[in-house]
Amino acid sequence: MTHPRIWLRKQAPGVVALALMVGTFYAVRLPVSSAADKSAMASHFTFKAESIAMPAGYKQQTIRKVNKAYEHIDAWISSVGAGIAMNDIDGDSLPNDLCVTDPRIDQVVVTPAPSPNRTSPAYEPFVLDPAPLPTSKTMAPMGCTPGDFNEDGVTDLLVTYWGRTPVIFQGKRGAGQDLTKMSPDGFTPVELVPGAGGTTYNGPLWNSNTAAFADFDGDGHNDILIGNYFPDSPVLDPSKDGGVTMNDSLSHAQNGGGSHIFRWTENGYSEVKGAIPSGISHGWTLAASANDLDGDQLPELYLGHDFGTSALLYNVSRPGKIRFAEVKSAYSSTIPKSKQMGRSSFKGMGIDFGDLDNDGLYDAFVSNITTSFGIQESNFAFLDSARDQKDVRAKLRDGVAPFTDHSAPLNLAWSGWGWDVKTGDFDNNGDLEIAQATGFVKGKTNRWPQLQELATANDALVRHPMWWPNLREGDDLAGDQALHLFSKSPDGSYANLAPALGLAVPVPTRGVATGDVDGDGRLDMAVARQWGEPVFYSNTSKNPGDYLGLKLVDANGSPVVGAQATVTRSDGSVRVGRVDGGGGHSGRRSSDIHIGLGDQPDGPLRVNLVWRDRSGQVHHQDLQLNPGWHCLQLGVTAKEK
Repeated sequence: MTHPRIWLRKQAPGVVALALMVGTFYAVRLPVSSAADKSAMASHFTFKAESIAMPAGYKQQTIRKVNKAYEHIDAWISSVGAGIAMNDIDGDSLPNDLCVTDPRIDQVVVTPAPSPNRTSPAYEPFVLDPAPLPTSKTMAPMGCTPGDFNEDGVTDLLVTYWGRTPVIFQGKRGAGQDLTKMSPDGFTPVELVPGAGGTTYNGPLWNSNTAAFADFDGDGHNDILIGNYFPDSPVLDPSKDGGVTMNDSLSHAQNGGGSHIFRWTENGYSEVKGAIPSGISHGWTLAASANDLDGDQLPELYLGHDFGTSALLYNVSRPGKIRFAEVKSAYSSTIPKSKQMGRSSFKGMGIDFGDLDNDGLYDAFVSNITTSFGIQESNFAFLDSARDQKDVRAKLRDGVAPFTDHSAPLNLAWSGWGWDVKTGDFDNNGDLEIAQATGFVKGKTNRWPQLQELATANDALVRHPMWWPNLREGDDLAGDQALHLFSKSPDGSYANLAPALGLAVPVPTRGVATGDVDGDGRLDMAVARQWGEPVFYSNTSKNPGDYLGLKLVDANGSPVVGAQATVTRSDGSVRVGRVDGGGGHSGRRSSDIHIGLGDQPDGPLRVNLVWRDRSGQVHHQDLQLNPGWHCLQLGVTAKEK
């Protein structure tokens, strides 16, 4: 019989190893909110799910017809296209209109958002038809971006497609003055890319998945970025067998459709060549967002590329000359390469900028594929580590992106197969929430094992569609994943409150749009679902905090895209917001600025505004504004309307 002392001595290495493992686990484990914590946090929010009116009489489909080379993966090819935008389209000064792209009917729909403050009667939902521009049976709308593209003070709608170049539906002046007359006749379709003629479309076969609208060169006029996924090819043409491809790499593919930038001119938009560095100019683009990060009123650009190569681009443009330079996180041997901005091989599916840590500098949240036992990558919560905007500018000029991923300690790293993302303060407590769409293909047959085999395949094979595993109608990949709503916990980490708030419906979601549709100071939300009905979530939260709402417009009444607001609260802390021209995957927030303040004492707030006027001049102005909504006209100075 072995003496206990001898036995213990033999087991000592194992005991020490076990102790180290247990100690390490407790030292590095991620923060997890308790059920009680989540319940208390959820009590600050209430959302009412409401149906979105859609036009009747259109035949519905459940999957798309595709190129014969893609037939065995037609569910994969049919996994995008649900998009939603929220803005003021009818001219009543409230962002209570929606533009929906619905793959079930492959149409672009303009429809009123559910709103108790809408002028009665509301208009009937209607479809935007690009005719008399040339069309085809092999095109499908993918997204809608509202904006004043011809600078006449009326909201237009930029629609992107697979199977053709984008179309701008120009709103006619006066069309929205009487809500009962909102109809397709109030819009004129105009080509973004001229050249296609006849009745049947025969132009470039773009396959576009995102767009961004901002003044890239600082001349005072907004430009357009279009992000394409597949290279120009007959993806949705079932009469073709071939002439298509898949990504040439699972980690840094550069054979995609890439990005196209169009500069505003008096004679229309003109494409700019060479504005994006060649090493990332042909990625498989799924998302894009533009925002001024360093305070020079020239917006930086983040491109979210599937199969790696996502990038932050520093704006080095000048009037008449658009140009971006790629910047990357400083190399670190202690941080995995895929957690460094600009070096990641992950799947960039969605992007939004917001100040997550309330230091007055913009951070970035990036969606990726993060499914346990599937493809376990990581979302990114890139926090700006610079001291101030001057330090941001210095680092960007040196080619360094001053961002560090904090997604794991913030409990934001893993959620599911991520898509669009929008930050916003839904309870007005001064901290941003994060709404994220997740889910891929809903069915009954689990295809994760086959996808995992693909994920380990040789890059020499994956560009050929024939080597991809079957994914047909009825197959399932992350089909039960639902919308997430992350809210900041008292300890600074985040918790997903969607299940507690009734938002976690197990249907794949794609686009998220936000805005205050009824002017009550509470952000509402609309969500596009892939092969499901879109849904509107009216924010009915009780006792929200104070807020500042800003409608920043020019002399024509058009939103001053890119204008920045910095609000100093009573405790001396700051909150920032911007006029977003539209960015992300397939969701677009309204062009109003909404900033939650928490509990504010009576009295005005210090507000600093920075904007660029139509002549290209940058202006700064300090104002004293009371909480609530304000409409300011920005010219040489800011004047309340």
